[in-house]
Amino acid sequence: MMNRLATLCAALSAVVYAAPGTPVTTVRINQQQKYQSFDGVGVSEAFQRSLVLHELDTPSQNLALDYLFSRTKGAGFTILRNGLGSSPDDPFDLMKSIAPTAPRSNSSQLNYIPLPRNDQYQVWLSHQATARGVKSIYADAWSADGYMKTTGTDFNGGYLCGVTNTSCATGDWRQAYADKLVRYIRDYQANGIAINYLGFLNEPDLNTTYASMQSSGQQAADFLEVLYPTLQKSGLKTQIACCDGSGWEQNRERLTGIQQAGAENTLGLVTSHGYSSAPGAPFATDKKVWQTEWSTFDPINYNWYASGSQSEGLTWANHIQQAFAASNVNGFLYWWGAANTTDNQSLLFINGTNEVRVTKRLWAHAHFGARFIRPGATRIAASSSSASGGSNGTSSALNVTAFANADDGSVAVQVINNGDAAQTVSLTGIGGKSAGRGCAVQTWLTNQSHNLTQACATVQGGRATAQVPGRSLLSFIA
Repeated sequence: MMNRLATLCAALSAVVYAAPGTPVTTVRINQQQKYQSFDGVGVSEAFQRSLVLHELDTPSQNLALDYLFSRTKGAGFTILRNGLGSSPDDPFDLMKSIAPTAPRSNSSQLNYIPLPRNDQYQVWLSHQATARGVKSIYADAWSADGYMKTTGTDFNGGYLCGVTNTSCATGDWRQAYADKLVRYIRDYQANGIAINYLGFLNEPDLNTTYASMQSSGQQAADFLEVLYPTLQKSGLKTQIACCDGSGWEQNRERLTGIQQAGAENTLGLVTSHGYSSAPGAPFATDKKVWQTEWSTFDPINYNWYASGSQSEGLTWANHIQQAFAASNVNGFLYWWGAANTTDNQSLLFINGTNEVRVTKRLWAHAHFGARFIRPGATRIAASSSSASGGSNGTSSALNVTAFANADDGSVAVQVINNGDAAQTVSLTGIGGKSAGRGCAVQTWLTNQSHNLTQACATVQGGRATAQVPGRSLLSFIA
């Protein structure tokens, strides 16, 4: 057995030795220079995609759940975003409300029902996810119920009655909406699930044919002045999130409006999507920031790198890394984790069978998942001799980020090589001793041919050295 182990370690180490004549790029890690805290990466199964998972046979179900949430078998997602329903009924693709029929008036008790089908199996999913390591659950409402809005429906946009520039014959529905949101959190609590963050808007800059509600920053502040005290009085520890704008700049506009209205103090989390505009300059806030939804809609793509398309794994590795390094997010969420879709809205594909197919985008997220970086970690300075400099450690060819874990003191460094040629990378500032028969500094490689392939870096003189193939992501773990 020992001979086999020694042979294996030698083989693994050989994978990452520098090729003769390959230029060496120095990556400097400064553990004393600290940036934002890390909450994790995550996904959603809203619009009944949790039902799709639930209907799989048991082996396929466990396989899919492990791919998403296990830190030893999959991506290690630690954030789950659930959809908070507003529809009066629940055919597939809709999210049913817990108060589906209008009360007599805006001041009457809402007509609550139990969580429909346990919230379209999101209760079941929440239990499965937390059992595998999810630490944060975010419940987000796409819209208020139709009878609370200017349009009378929960779809096709419209505004919450009672906010600035609305006039509804039925009156002000802000308190009723706040009461419903708090009731939803209590329903989950009764099922043994704590909701960490509560959102009341989704893409409020858009008017869509599915559940949607429009809002400016001022109008969001108008509701926050009701929701915040209602939540405070409830005794719940849930914090408020806003505003899940369709893009970074669209959300910045709403955050600015909230700030100008003096309501930023009511928030615990700022949330934005990446569709209309990708994450850019950091928001001017001291609140935590998550990028909470982003995907593409082109035909299904399983590649890591073939042509540089928007749906390839390497593209998403860069998106994730830049969101943490340049936009200072604390969390990054893809749209669906697993779904029965024909485009790239999900990371796993389940289409009418028990087969679970994995995209390379999942493995891109895994490099930032709990296998390597745990919630509570801190981003630390990483710079490359081939990069443009600064804390981001970014260049067109080689991009670098680093995180220090609070639980065990380990450091995770992500090196993305966007060029065609391999680069030998030598890390300083992470410590480590000669690997010998063990692995003082592990490396994990993902590219077109590898999915988290483990090996050992060469450690000598306080440096950990490994080769990063072209179009690849290599994580160093020390």
